[in-house]
Amino acid sequence: MATAAPVWPRCDETPAWHQLQQAFASSGRTFDLRAAFASDANRFQAFSQEAPHVFADLSKNLVDAPTQSLLLALARQCALEAQRDAMLSGAAVNNTENRSVLHVLLRKQAAAPGNTSDAAIENIASKLSDVAATRDAMLAYAQQVRADAAITDIVNIGIGGSDLGPQMAVLALDGLATPGRRLHFVSNVDGHELAAVLARVEPRSTLFLVASKTFTTVETMTNARSARDWFLAHGGTDVARHFAALTTNVQAARDFGISTTFGFWDWVGGRYSLWSAIGLPIAIAIGAQGFRELLAGAQAMDEHFASAPLERNLPVRLALLDVWYRNFHGFSSRSIAPYHSALRRLPAYLQQLEMESNGKRVDRHGRLLPFGTAPVLWGEPGTNGQHAYFQMLHQGTDVVPVEFIAVKQAAHKLAGHHTQLLANVLAQAQALMQGKADAGGHKDFPGNRPSTMLVLERLDAASLGALIALQEHRVFCSGALWGINSFDQWGVELGKVLAGDIAPRFASGDLRGLDGSTAGLLQRLRSPDVTS
Repeated sequence: MATAAPVWPRCDETPAWHQLQQAFASSGRTFDLRAAFASDANRFQAFSQEAPHVFADLSKNLVDAPTQSLLLALARQCALEAQRDAMLSGAAVNNTENRSVLHVLLRKQAAAPGNTSDAAIENIASKLSDVAATRDAMLAYAQQVRADAAITDIVNIGIGGSDLGPQMAVLALDGLATPGRRLHFVSNVDGHELAAVLARVEPRSTLFLVASKTFTTVETMTNARSARDWFLAHGGTDVARHFAALTTNVQAARDFGISTTFGFWDWVGGRYSLWSAIGLPIAIAIGAQGFRELLAGAQAMDEHFASAPLERNLPVRLALLDVWYRNFHGFSSRSIAPYHSALRRLPAYLQQLEMESNGKRVDRHGRLLPFGTAPVLWGEPGTNGQHAYFQMLHQGTDVVPVEFIAVKQAAHKLAGHHTQLLANVLAQAQALMQGKADAGGHKDFPGNRPSTMLVLERLDAASLGALIALQEHRVFCSGALWGINSFDQWGVELGKVLAGDIAPRFASGDLRGLDGSTAGLLQRLRSPDVTS
């Protein structure tokens, strides 16, 4: 049952919202970046800033100083700072599930974040103690696995937040990984994925990690049972040694044959869980010290978010741009373009983080929203994306804001490559903004297309942690402005329920109660020997 949500103003209920509508109608609609740079030699300095481990250039966005002032007024009138402090102090801001949202504690080393009461500090101190104990046990196990020469392959079985975050981070930090360990990720219930992994590993040298908070997630448990069956059928004799669980359902894991378990808490949402025991694959890959550096980078961004004034608070500034683009310019998607191949899974990770959080059509009180919320996120690493979808970005009919991510220092020593890569990311942002006139039309680039540039000094554990935390807080801020609960995901449930009804029908052939399309397709896909 949903609890009563705090009465915080929704963005469209503020004076600033209506002032922004007027500003957009009078000048925002026709704002030209080229003219803005021509008239202001200091635009880059005014619209760029440092944050922990991340430099952000926002100057190529369709916003000027008066608009930015109105957007900041919107944030204040929506009590954004109070909403932030409520989350950080452990208030049940997830009102539909009556839960706190305290994933920030997973990377906290000491005192409580934000502005908190004595009672909140005591409550958080207790949680921090539990977090530290679980983290220490998990990291000790990770070091044990790393020291076990008999284990060469680790297979993480999860889905959603139990897969996307760890997989993204392991790939991103592959340059820091210890040689001799191969990490594999299985999430899809499609057996082709698991079968392909099992074909590359041996039972005696493989550790399976089953990541499911409840130990009931259908896709994860289907894959886990199949992995255990394969293990036993191919000579495996010690399930307890070769399987570990990341779950709170210790009894179910024990019934499965697993004795090594690491839990987490109901105030940790799946898409925010890579900092918890769900991050065990990351810790195995980069070691306990590397994992602590990941946490430290995120904590630095947490502290920036909790204390920086709104004018220089990077998560807030990004969220305000998101609202400006979604609700005034009407841009319905954003492209993520990381110019570093190790960040190739970042767009998929951010898809879940933002669209599962803010893909809502009602506010926290259950009222239908009269405006759009989460944009569609999509993207590929540069320079690959340039030869795929950048044609549309430059000359298509839709304007799509682009978020470029550049890394200053390369981790390889191949001459010339990194200079070319960095030249390309700068050139693409420049071309989107400047365009190119052509009387014939086919070679005309309209320009004035917005982008943000996020720059990391290097891609290491600390900078990755800061980058992820930045995106988490940005999503919270845009959701808070829209007046929605960013921390539930009821939309994930309906399809699961219906799949549970449909699956037995493949064996029984029962079509009763199905719509004509579903019944026809089931008959088409069903074969007489389907029994599971």
